[in-house]
Formats: sequence, C-alpha cells, structure tokens
Amino acid sequence: MALSGETEALFASLRQSADAGIADAIEGLVREAPDHALCRVNVIDFAGRAGLGEEPAIAAFLHAARIGILDLSWNVLCPGCTGVLDAGASLKVVDRSSYLCTLCNTDYEPTLDEMVEVTFTVSPRVRRIAAHDPHTLSMPDYYRQIFWSSGIDLPDEAGLEQAFQTFVLDSIELPAGERASLSLQLPAAFVIIFDPVTHATHFIDVQGEPTKERQTLSIVLDREHAPTGTAVMRPGPLRLQFENRTEVRTLPALLLAGHELHDLMAKRRPFLTAKRLLTNQTFRDIYRADTLDVDQRLKITNLTFLFTDLKGSTELYERVGDLVAYDMVRAHFRVLQQIVAAEAGAVVKTIGDAVMATFPTPDRAMAAALRMREAMADLNKDLLLKIGIHEGPCLAVMLNERQDYFGQTVNIASRVQNLAMSRAIFATGPVVAHDEASKLLRAQGITPMPQTHSLRGIANQVTVYEIP
Repeated sequence: MALSGETEALFASLRQSADAGIADAIEGLVREAPDHALCRVNVIDFAGRAGLGEEPAIAAFLHAARIGILDLSWNVLCPGCTGVLDAGASLKVVDRSSYLCTLCNTDYEPTLDEMVEVTFTVSPRVRRIAAHDPHTLSMPDYYRQIFWSSGIDLPDEAGLEQAFQTFVLDSIELPAGERASLSLQLPAAFVIIFDPVTHATHFIDVQGEPTKERQTLSIVLDREHAPTGTAVMRPGPLRLQFENRTEVRTLPALLLAGHELHDLMAKRRPFLTAKRLLTNQTFRDIYRADTLDVDQRLKITNLTFLFTDLKGSTELYERVGDLVAYDMVRAHFRVLQQIVAAEAGAVVKTIGDAVMATFPTPDRAMAAALRMREAMADLNKDLLLKIGIHEGPCLAVMLNERQDYFGQTVNIASRVQNLAMSRAIFATGPVVAHDEASKLLRAQGITPMPQTHSLRGIANQVTVYEIP
C-alpha cells in the first residue's frame, strides 16, 4: 500500500535515529503486512523472522513509537491462558495488587518478568487496521488480536478458524443492550461459557445420566467482571439466555474444556517483557521519568545488578589535576554506558564515580563486566575499576523523579562491589551458577575463586566469587 507524504517523513525521521535496515523492515511491515500482523506486534518474534538483532530491533520500535509510527502498549497477562487482563499506554496501568483471570479462575500477583508484555500497534494516523475498531472483528480475530497476548503462537487465519471449530460448541454476537438465547445439546464434558470482551465466565460441570428435559441458564454480561460461577447440569438440551448490559458488542461462546483448547493455548513464543524493557538503555533514554507513578511498587522476580566504582579517584584528581581527571572520568562513563547498552542492559544512575546498571540475565552482566575490565585497561591504566554483580528479586519504583530499584538484592550488589580490589570482579553464587554465565567463564578459561565475607546490613555471611 502507498504511504502518505506525512508517513514517508516519519520513516525518514526513523532512519535518522534507528538502524536504517530495521527502519526499512518496519516500513515494509506497515506497507505490506495483513491487518492482524500490525496489531500487538511481538518485536522479539519480528526480529527472529527477519533475521535482525533483538536489541537493535527493540530500539528501532521504541523510536518508531516515539515519533508516532507505532503505539506502545503494556499488557497484563494471565500466566495460564495468556489472556490480556488489562492494557494501557504506560506501565502505570499495573495498579492492582492482584489480577483475576476468570477463564482460569485464578488470582495472580503481577510481576514484570512474564506477566507484563510490551507490544506495538501501528498508529491509525499511519495505517488504519481492523483492530482499531475491535468490536467489528470476528470472534477468532478478536481472540487473536485483542484477547490473547503476543506470546501465544497461533496458526494462520484458516488454521485458527479450523481450531475454533473443534472446541466451540456455539457462539453469538450480541449487540450492546440486547438479549438473545441459544439452544443446544450439552455433551458429557466440562463446558465453559466465556465472553472475551467482558471476561464474564461461567463453568458448566456436565455430569450424570442424560436428560430429555430442557435445562435453562441465564447470563448477564456487564463491565463488573462478576466472579466466576459453576452450574452442575446433565447431558441434554440447554436453553442459554444472554443479556448484554454493556455499551459494546459482546462475543459469548460455549467452549469445550478439552485438549483442543488447551493445546492451542499451550503453544508459546518469547515476547518482550516489561522487565526486559526497563533494562533497555534506549527505553530509559526516551521515556526517562514517564514510566511509573510515585506510589507504584512493582515486583520483579529476578533481575541482575552490576555496580562499578573507580578505585583511587581522589588520588587521580590530586595527581593529574581536576580538568584532566574530569575528562578521564567522563570518558570512562561513556565507555561503560556503551558496553552496558551493547549487552542488553541499562544504566540506572551514576553516583559520583560509580555506576549502577541492570541486565535481564546474569550472563549479560558478566559479559559486560569482562568487557569493562578490558576497556578500562585500554582507556587508561590509571583508571582502576571495581565491579560487583548480584541477581535476585527487587521492586521497580520511582525515586527522585527517576525509575529506580529497591530491595535487598540491590543492597547486596552494592556491598559486593565494595569488596572488589583493583581490576577485580566479584559476583555472588547465583550469578556464577547461571548456566550461560558459567559457560562464558569456562570459554574464557576463567575459574571463579570462592570467598566468604560479612556484608554490612546482611545477617549471615555470604559466599562471593572473585573473577580473576
């Protein structure tokens, strides 16, 4: 399809701020892809299919969102069925202590590791797609583009239609404010009445001897997401009455809770998590403070922290003078930030001559630490860098108008860095035991050397490993 002059100018701008080849790939997607491929784009899957690096692709998609080609969405997911329980244009949408998935009938405490995904949808000013008017979508398309996350690996359009035929007993499109009924034969199986628009759910436990008497059940669809209910019925005729008390069309259906439905939902693929995006340098550079509300405290199950500090910086200023030392320290910050970004991490903040950075996994932090050590030797032998690494749970918070992290994991990482001497890297047990980090060290012929230390504020002694 042809793009407007305004849109052409947006892509020209994107090529100035992102990798030109990836910008071309995004433009090709916008021009040629079917509508459903432009709704909640999974950037990790996109990069894999196009043979692109994940980090440059994430950066390009973020820049495309910044200039208005794409709209960024944060989606709270059910870990069971991958249904989207809530969505918004910012992480501020995650404002509840728990989320109920009525389809799975389970409450989940939100974490940023796997329960919040980040997706990108083409802006309506660039290209209008069917998902911009979601209440015109067919039931399979509504599930694909609106209800399910980008982490579910669904078949193509024909395959999805065929799959729905295997577990949908009956369904209806119910306009706003209207009533309707369905008449059908209940099989001897567990049946779920579910509407993906309101998430209204009712279970039917079909058991006992078949009956010829007609059974009835009434379902009201509203925006209150009424608690999931269960009815016990016998195989046989059922008259199901629906009332839609919402302002939009709903799509209630009777689903067989068998292996066909479970197999469809079990096929997963990697997706961009909120945790990974928060540790992305491009994201931090673009969005800065506009991430969390000041009173939000969001859990991350596992994040890797790396702290650095310059040893003897006071003596350095004394020896070479303020101006020269300042330039050397500034150069060291630039090198560290480049290495952190190249290893899928982000600099959270600098404190004096120290750096606090985060990484999605321990191996990326270890790779960054080894590169930092070599880079400092090349930059200036007078710059001696101390490095500490630890991983574990933490809270994502807002501190001093900046997205930051809080918790014992952060404290331990900082204390571990304080143990390091010149050119030393110290890491905790969970870091060196991580499979990929361990492989990295073995490949470089490095054997971690265990030591036991007392850390300030930590009750028990901690085993740390020197990376010689």
